[in-house]
Amino acid sequence: MLKTFNVLSGLIFLACAVLQWNDPDPLLWITLYVLAAMSCALVFANIKAAKFHLGLVAVYVIYAVYLFMAEDGVLSWMLDHQFESLTRSMMASAPWIENTREFGGLFIMTLVCAINLFVQRQTSGQDAQLSEQPANS
Repeated sequence: MLKTFNVLSGLIFLACAVLQWNDPDPLLWITLYVLAAMSCALVFANIKAAKFHLGLVAVYVIYAVYLFMAEDGVLSWMLDHQFESLTRSMMASAPWIENTREFGGLFIMTLVCAINLFVQRQTSGQDAQLSEQPANS
């Protein structure tokens, strides 16, 4: 089930990376989505990379907090714009729409990478316990 989760998540992140070409800051968002896809690929290949996952979670959370608190961020969308529809087209006069959408993407990437981190830490702990058990004679 974890492999299926990571294949689907990784493919979605790659599709999102491709869709970022028309974004105002495409290189940043392509990089963020490709790194999330790499997280999924590492878990799928059973490659231990807990520090990589932890680093991604940290970067995504820090950037999400910034987008939440920014002048035209999520908090502004909630308080100043009363949860205005995010399905409107992007306009320079409504930057909170872009920032809130980006926050949502970061939230999803953070969630997937945190799940991958948790799973890898759980399996690493189980592997360590198995290696400490004496072999039956």
